[in-house]
Amino acid sequence: MQNVSKKNKSWGAVMSSDTDDFVKTFGASVTFDKKLYSYDIQGSIAHATMLCKCKIINNKELKLIKNGLEQIHHQIQKGQFQWSIDAEDVHMNIEKALIDEIGEAGKKLHTARSRNDQIATDIRLYLREATEQIKHHLILLSTAILDQATVHTDTIMPGFTHLQAAQPITVGFHLMAWHQMIYRDLQRLQDCHQRINIMPLGSAALAGTSYPIDRNITQKLLKFDSISENALDAVSDRDFAIEFTSFASILMMHLSRMSEEIILWSSAQFNFITMPDEYSTGSSIMPQKKNPDVPELVRGKTSRIYGHLMSLLSLMKSQPLAYNKDIQEDKEPLFDTVDTILNSTKVFTGMITKIRFNKDILLRQTKKGYTTATDLADYLTKKDIAFRDAHHIVGAVVAYAMKQNINLEQLTLGQLQNFHPQIEQDVFDVLNPEMSLNLKNSTGGSAPHQTKKSIKQAYKNLENLKN
Repeated sequence: MQNVSKKNKSWGAVMSSDTDDFVKTFGASVTFDKKLYSYDIQGSIAHATMLCKCKIINNKELKLIKNGLEQIHHQIQKGQFQWSIDAEDVHMNIEKALIDEIGEAGKKLHTARSRNDQIATDIRLYLREATEQIKHHLILLSTAILDQATVHTDTIMPGFTHLQAAQPITVGFHLMAWHQMIYRDLQRLQDCHQRINIMPLGSAALAGTSYPIDRNITQKLLKFDSISENALDAVSDRDFAIEFTSFASILMMHLSRMSEEIILWSSAQFNFITMPDEYSTGSSIMPQKKNPDVPELVRGKTSRIYGHLMSLLSLMKSQPLAYNKDIQEDKEPLFDTVDTILNSTKVFTGMITKIRFNKDILLRQTKKGYTTATDLADYLTKKDIAFRDAHHIVGAVVAYAMKQNINLEQLTLGQLQNFHPQIEQDVFDVLNPEMSLNLKNSTGGSAPHQTKKSIKQAYKNLENLKN
């Protein structure tokens, strides 16, 4: 390998020889961290403004720096900016361009800061904005779920345990379980946001700075909630990124569970739902196929986010304080996590909105699954029969109905009384799935009345989160 590059003017004075070309390429992060350019410029303008107010630079220098950075921002947006691996990263690319543009004043921008606190600030600004976008899309997703739940508060379907038909519920009740998952994710995201919105700028390399800066000025300009209290920790902390990726993993786990149900429900074996054509694909060889690619992809992307969480945890586990070059590897997993979540929630919202539930099939499968058996056991228990005895009796009733290939409600009173004489005509009230639902009227129960109350409260909760 040949050493043909010039020394890096931002730090190369101490070096006796040039960095190897391959090492330079290997160590450069500009290919991916240029994504942070707008946050880097935003932080730099705030930093320069603070330097001016603290009389570390003058008004003329501030104006030159600000105008130069705004011009660079415009060039990047227009695709006219030349990124260079020679300058290593987004920070030095922008600083070099600024110096080329405005001269000596540009060299003063880096006074009282380091790339260490600069990148920590950039990532927090990036993630703060990302959390707001994700919050918006999660509210849209939850609203789509609530809208479907509202339509289907009385649509009967079988509830499952062990993927076996268990008790009758409604589609609305089931969808409200999905809403609860997403609502908890929203709460986790808001909690995570508090620890993201802390400003590390002013920590410099690791020990603060001897310049008479005022970090409160920068905090207000960048709209951070608070200021980091320890410079050593501030430049090397990536807890907030790990916490965000943990939130993302839980969210994707929830979306994956929903995806699994959608995939099952759309199969010919279930046929509970009809997938919208816009969110399905066909087969290249089997013309009858309609594949649920969207939920399958979301289910698959979940493992990808789990990998990013483990990547960040592993990245940080052995690093001594403060900043180490390893931390450069935090960005790509974080960027991909944000992009994956945004795309997954967007596509999920559209899909949920257009799914059609097959009501007749849902009701038929509810009855076929003997889902009111527990209600029959409760009915007998209320007649002073011990539950374990009632459980045994109902098991025998179900076995008989299965042999006859009929539903429980199709049994005659005489047939039922063969199993216990205390069974009377009112038993058919509990064997009816709709009646069974109405009996579950405790808070959080599956009675349509309770579901409607839950939906109403859920809409209010989402409105509160918007504010």
